Amino acid sequence: MINTSNFKNGMTIVYDSELYKILYFQHVKPGKGGAFVRTKLKDLSTGTIIEKTFRAGEKMEQAILETKRMQYLYKDQHYNFMDTGTYEQIQLSEKILEDQKDYLMENMELAVIFYKGKPISIDLPITIETRVVKTEPGIKGDTVSSSFKPAVIETGAKVMVPLFINTGDVIKIDTRNGEYLTRIST
Repeated sequence: MINTSNFKNGMTIVYDSELYKILYFQHVKPGKGGAFVRTKLKDLSTGTIIEKTFRAGEKMEQAILETKRMQYLYKDQHYNFMDTGTYEQIQLSEKILEDQKDYLMENMELAVIFYKGKPISIDLPITIETRVVKTEPGIKGDTVSSSFKPAVIETGAKVMVPLFINTGDVIKIDTRNGEYLTRIST
């Protein structure tokens, strides 16, 4: 059990028998009345985000999560992963992966997060290097412009890239927000 004063962004708690990740919290001490903690919570089973206010000092169960290094293998009707230590394979649904599936590349190593032996989410590497498979031709000499154009990467995801990026270029992308970082090679 943890106290609301121990809340941290990214912490996972059990509230109403469901797993929630704390996206944001704020301790508030009004001039009149007792202190409270305002939070924004993400339900890990449905993905919905709720706002909840707790009394200061209220006790909550902290979810103990287990992380395993796994390798993404392939996609059929599910996404298939293999434990790199035991070679055990698991399948995850598209619902669990949400937007993260846009950055999964075959043979990629990542962390799969388990709660009570059941996979609940994945942690992608912060950046990935991927090839641009489709975009409009680049404009020669336009290397400093802040203009962007859409591009499709190997995984099928659409990202916005600078005008000088061409089909076949290898680029680095931030998986947290899908933003272009830099060109690796042409």
